[in-house]
Amino acid sequence: MNNTFECEPANEIVKLLQITDPHLFKDTSKELLGINTHESFSQVLKEIQAESFNYDVVLATGDLVQDSSDEGYLRFVEMVKPLNKSVFWLPGNHDFQPKMVEHLSQSPINASKHLLLGKHWQVILLDSQVFGVPHGELSAYQLDWLKTKLAENPARHSLVVLHHHLLPTNSAWLDQHNLRNAHEFSEVLAQFNNVKGILYGHIHQEVDGYWQGYQTMATPATCIQFKPDSNHFALDTLQPGWREIELYPDGRIETRVKRIKHKTFLPNMEEEGY
Repeated sequence: MNNTFECEPANEIVKLLQITDPHLFKDTSKELLGINTHESFSQVLKEIQAESFNYDVVLATGDLVQDSSDEGYLRFVEMVKPLNKSVFWLPGNHDFQPKMVEHLSQSPINASKHLLLGKHWQVILLDSQVFGVPHGELSAYQLDWLKTKLAENPARHSLVVLHHHLLPTNSAWLDQHNLRNAHEFSEVLAQFNNVKGILYGHIHQEVDGYWQGYQTMATPATCIQFKPDSNHFALDTLQPGWREIELYPDGRIETRVKRIKHKTFLPNMEEEGY
């Protein structure tokens, strides 16, 4: 498992930025369900840089590239460089991990999956990918590693990050692609009292709620948005976005989702499938 990353934030409040599901292609002109993913990701990054939120690190929570291309991953690296902050990643169901390992190890990308941020917090990034299928599962190795890190740092509040979702979206087509062994995940977490939040991507929509008593957050994709509460595949006209997160010394999490305002991306509502 990757080495631990440590940093001391500017103040006691740790500030995180989450970007998720860019779905980049080898060809920058290619569209996903009517949206040019390179352009939408570029716009998200542009508007992030115009904000005043002074985040410490960036979490990129999977589905970075749609077509497993070297060019897609290399372009992701180049596109996030202007953020001028360390970027940590985990794989989504569309990602190809050999390419991720090969290309996502150069500055500002950091392959560490365990972050000690300041004196009070740790962030643990988990791999929920099951290669070749949309749904997720945490392997015995991942669950054991999670348990080890939670046990090693009992005094630190913990944010656990993965790609696949836990809370239902009330969309039958999407909820079949959730984390399949959520009960095993819950059994590990229940052994500790230092887990304060769970963060994921995957569902291309905003969710702020509670799962098993843990504050749970999902974040809009930087490209297409999926419509919630829809049994059949459906796209939304909400705009691409990102999430800002503040981790307080007392274990409190404050967070907000922001969406782009200075450009409009509309999907092709007549296209089906994903």
